[in-house]
Amino acid sequence: MKRKSYDEMPCPVAQCLEHIGEWWSMLIIRDAFFGMKRFDEYQKSLGIAPNMLTRRLNDLTESGILEKQKYGESNKRYEYILTQRGMDLAPILIMMLNWGNQHYPPKGVKVNLVNIHTNEIAEPIVIDKKTGEEITLSNYQVKVFEDNT
Repeated sequence: MKRKSYDEMPCPVAQCLEHIGEWWSMLIIRDAFFGMKRFDEYQKSLGIAPNMLTRRLNDLTESGILEKQKYGESNKRYEYILTQRGMDLAPILIMMLNWGNQHYPPKGVKVNLVNIHTNEIAEPIVIDKKTGEEITLSNYQVKVFEDNT
């Protein structure tokens, strides 16, 4: 069954979902942030079928989120490395981790973001880079502007 495409929707959220909205994709990106690079590492971590993993890796590569690089002696062995576009997903994953901990914490496991200098558990928030103010729905709103370029 082919999923709905959001490619024609004039919405940044829809465009984001077009490239990373499939749930295996986000878990692959998470594993890439944890340092995984090779097909067998992703497959072992996720328990995903090889054909599905191949499709997801190809989609993420075509979207410019991962870069496929040859390794070893064989011309058939590749590593999948996060591009800058992929690295820019870090804040989204951090907020997903935080939201998951607040609303659906895993049973028997505690996963937190920890400051590497203080070893303190972080409390992530989204702030406006210009003002330093926390972005909440009570003090920010979305406005649509026409792009005349």
